[in-house]
Amino acid sequence: MHFAVSGVDVLPFIPPLVAFLVSSLTASAGVSGAFLLLPFQVSVLNFTTPAVSPTNLIYNIVAIPGGLYRYIKEGRMAWPLTWAVVIGTLPGVFVGAWVRILYLPDPKVFKLFVGLVLLYLGYRLLSEVMGWNKKVKEQNKIMQNKFAEQVAKLKEENSGRMASGLPAEAVVKTKTISWKKIEYEFWGETYSFSGISILSLSLVVGLIGGIYGIGGGAIISPFCVAVLGLPVYTVAGAALAGTFITSIAGVTYYHILAASNVAAGAAVTPDWMLGILFGIGGLLGTYVGARIQKFLPDRIIKIILTGLILFLAFNYIGQYFF
Repeated sequence: MHFAVSGVDVLPFIPPLVAFLVSSLTASAGVSGAFLLLPFQVSVLNFTTPAVSPTNLIYNIVAIPGGLYRYIKEGRMAWPLTWAVVIGTLPGVFVGAWVRILYLPDPKVFKLFVGLVLLYLGYRLLSEVMGWNKKVKEQNKIMQNKFAEQVAKLKEENSGRMASGLPAEAVVKTKTISWKKIEYEFWGETYSFSGISILSLSLVVGLIGGIYGIGGGAIISPFCVAVLGLPVYTVAGAALAGTFITSIAGVTYYHILAASNVAAGAAVTPDWMLGILFGIGGLLGTYVGARIQKFLPDRIIKIILTGLILFLAFNYIGQYFF
């Protein structure tokens, strides 16, 4: 099948299949999977024009509602964190789209940028997995102990049959909301962070996300887990919600830039058909990922994601120099 806007030729079932496999894994960590799908489009489908960024954002718009529905239904949405991320990210997305068109149209340079972003994400996740941050390590140990206790309890209740998961009372409860401090409770533990710090971070994340075409969740999620010490079970929904809203804004802005003098004839308009096909697979995948997340220890989720991210990072950076 030929996609006229992007110039891509691919069997129509390939985009949704790849998106489903990727998003089933990444949604468990609060990431839509767009950061892995963009390398697939660039390296496998040879979609290298600036239009690949907004096309990737279309995937987010279609794919995320499935996972978001599960997190909202199960009460695992940290709403103060969600809105802080959205408010901070939106301005950055607009600037990022502008930078992508004017300063990063060269596929080789763009790959280097993508590789550096992925390297940062991989490092953050690796530091959390390896326990380099003592504060996060202690908090994760508490969470893992509770998880293990829950598994043992469920196995006993089910006559020793294999079972796992979070209890029904493991929901997010907001305690404090202010510019200086946001605080919520999850599974008997209290987590807090500075409202100003998350807004500032989100602004930078929006800039990077607007250039890359990922919405920002792939950056926010590792930071919240590895630096702020928040449990991945509560970060996931907030990151997906933020990515969904900023992706809508990003695609709209790319269309505006395409009709303006800023684009200067560059291929900026997203390929809606290709983006929607990816999104259909992602819609099913994010729902599955969100559903299975509570049955998986967060360490397993992080280890798999870390390996994928670092592999892509070193590959893209190496392509620039060799």
